[in-house]
Amino acid sequence: MNMITLYHGGSSTVKTPNLILSRKYLDFGIGFYTTVNKDQAIAFAQKVMIRKEKKSQSVSIYNFDIEAAEKSLNILKFSSPDKLWLEFVHQNRSGTYTGIQYDLVIGPVANDDVFAALIVYEQGILNVEQTIEALKIKQLYSQYVFKTEKALSFLKFENSIEEDIRS
Repeated sequence: MNMITLYHGGSSTVKTPNLILSRKYLDFGIGFYTTVNKDQAIAFAQKVMIRKEKKSQSVSIYNFDIEAAEKSLNILKFSSPDKLWLEFVHQNRSGTYTGIQYDLVIGPVANDDVFAALIVYEQGILNVEQTIEALKIKQLYSQYVFKTEKALSFLKFENSIEEDIRS
């Protein structure tokens, strides 16, 4: 068994992830987004709390058996922000992706800085190579995006970190 700890930041704890609640125009399309980086999940939980005008934030913690998942899921993995990753993120964020439907997608997070680079790329100001070069200087953590119920079955809720913000 090869277990990885994954984190999901939001305004509340998610013991049972639900794909129906997923937003469409994200890096890897519709799915349940997790990260290997706890600080990144905390920062995202804070952003969600502010955006949704909530008074609490939570980071849900999961164990994920990557070895078992690799044996039965259709997985797309990007090891770095390369041309294929850039095109995949761009197509998902613009809602134009029509390729293979994966159970799980693993790859760098397109954070706010990356999103700005994508906008400049979309406007034709930077070409693919320039955009990738601009992304290489960013510290990009991996995100694990569970896109099917089958994939979610490998994700086991363990605990959560919750914080109430009182005004």
